[in-house]
Amino acid sequence: MADIIERALALMEESFIASSGPGGQNVNKVATAVQLRLDVFALRLEPAVFNRLKTIAGSRMTSKGEIVLTARNYRTQEANREDARKRLTQMLEDAQHAPRVRKKSRVNRINKEARIKGKKNRGTVKANRGKIEW
Repeated sequence: MADIIERALALMEESFIASSGPGGQNVNKVATAVQLRLDVFALRLEPAVFNRLKTIAGSRMTSKGEIVLTARNYRTQEANREDARKRLTQMLEDAQHAPRVRKKSRVNRINKEARIKGKKNRGTVKANRGKIEW
């Protein structure tokens, strides 16, 4: 997993863009926001990992297979760069782990009957809520 993250950090492209938000006059003069671009196809991920990453990335993944992350929460380039890299590595780590398969619960006969009895009771309560005929 660490090798994929190292490869991703080596392949990503960083560019700095003008940021909005806090910073006063500094916002108009300095490009503090960071935009990371990573070509996912260059990582050569397994199909299952790629599909999970595609789901996690959502709209941040382009049709060409690039993940585009923009970080503009902080006032400095260094802090925004660190934030973007953390987010990228977190996405890659999350994609590595397959979700646990849900096991179908098995309900015994007594619990099944109790559940159906509760549903019947609730149904009669709801049925009796209508208008009262005099």
